Amino acid sequence: MKPSEPPGWLDTGARPPKRLPVATEAALEYLAQALGHPVYIHWTLTALKRGCPSLADAKREHPAVFAVLLEHDAAIEYWERGRLRVVPAHLAPAAGAVLERALRQHRRRFRPVPPDDMPDGALAVQHAATEDDMLQPVGARPGWLARAGRFANAVALTNTLGVADDAQAVRLFLRERATHSPHTLRAYVTELRRLAAWCMHERLGPFSDLTRQDLMAYRDAVQAPHTRADASGTVRRAAPATVSRALAVVASLYAWWHRTGYLCINPAEGLAAGRRARMMWTPVRFLPTAALAHCDAVAAGDAPDGVASTVWARRCAIWALYRFAGVRLAELIWNEALALPRIEVDEARQWTLHVTGKGNKARAIPLPSTCLRALHAYRRARGLPDDPPPGEHLPLIHSERGRALGVSGLYDEVRAVFALAAARLPPEESAMRAALERASTHWLRHGYARTLVVDHRVPLPVAQALLGHASVQTTAAYARTDSTQLREFVEGSFSGG
Repeated sequence: MKPSEPPGWLDTGARPPKRLPVATEAALEYLAQALGHPVYIHWTLTALKRGCPSLADAKREHPAVFAVLLEHDAAIEYWERGRLRVVPAHLAPAAGAVLERALRQHRRRFRPVPPDDMPDGALAVQHAATEDDMLQPVGARPGWLARAGRFANAVALTNTLGVADDAQAVRLFLRERATHSPHTLRAYVTELRRLAAWCMHERLGPFSDLTRQDLMAYRDAVQAPHTRADASGTVRRAAPATVSRALAVVASLYAWWHRTGYLCINPAEGLAAGRRARMMWTPVRFLPTAALAHCDAVAAGDAPDGVASTVWARRCAIWALYRFAGVRLAELIWNEALALPRIEVDEARQWTLHVTGKGNKARAIPLPSTCLRALHAYRRARGLPDDPPPGEHLPLIHSERGRALGVSGLYDEVRAVFALAAARLPPEESAMRAALERASTHWLRHGYARTLVVDHRVPLPVAQALLGHASVQTTAAYARTDSTQLREFVEGSFSGG
């Protein structure tokens, strides 16, 4: 595909999925709106003054662009490797090349599609079909899932899904149970593909044809103490956490199918020891306290060169919400129907964040005063009052085009803070730099939970409510990350006897 041919890309993050515009300029504008930051802008002094009341304001809002325009007739501001760069127009890369590079950088959301025309009504079908394509294991026959097994319920009266084969039933399962987060969807598809690969190797299937004995054999294969190559469909040995996830996803699929009437029985009953898995799980993806403090200092400082003040204010607000509210990535995505997430301010000007978590469960999270400065600054940059008034129905985080910022934009803004913090470390801090380069929004959630449970010993039911965990065992797992607390409990219980 040539860089100048953007119509071959599909935005799967939109509902329903949308094809990108044909014209490169329109595609760049669409991408900037979707990601929440500029991708490719052609600047002249006239264009710069058009968006600012005066040259002084233009210099303050776009210092890097202003500096280039003092010596050149035109400048190009473009996105590259997580930051905006400004160069004279004659030195800038082609717009199509920047567009394609940005699309490939976000390939989890933007997928190439065949260049031939596709009716708008078929986009949703094409997007759904990608789930089936991902489930097809290596060497699987086409349409392997597009059939029903012996345990599929053929009675329309009790089969509430209204489908007659496993492919459609899997699609509905993923749509209901995993589409709230692209990471969850990817994990579910990975585990169902693992099961499909094993079925093909053992000459079994489809899923609705597996017996309890078949699924027990699959569990033994996943837990096998030896490693086997999977080029022909066999199963590699997985880590304990991966084994628990693999069995939990399979058990969830069969339980949901049985509950909705697609299956007459549930052969996966008891397949995954959910309670035992939660009790054995221990979070490990943490940033050191010093690294978090360094990131906080970076986010509290001035905007770096090349980043507009409004973009920086938004980035710091996003950082403050993930850092001090412990929310999941998808929980800050705007839901127009529910008007969530939203902020509620009481008479004492204390803020409470309302979000919808897993299972569409709403929860309220008090925000500490330490994060309000960034949120106030962001609202002022948007021309809003410092405190949201009662009944405000606006997205919590806007894109630069005025709409709600999507999941990719939220993730990229947090990663930009990590990248800037890593760049500002001295050379000898190589370990901290490596940790910051690997970190994601969920690392901040783990840090929030550890601060509650380990550092401040918040009662587990309270921490569970703040984090939105379905089980208190998940919350308790954070206590296992610090053995010194257990030692203090034991010493305090038996000292002075």
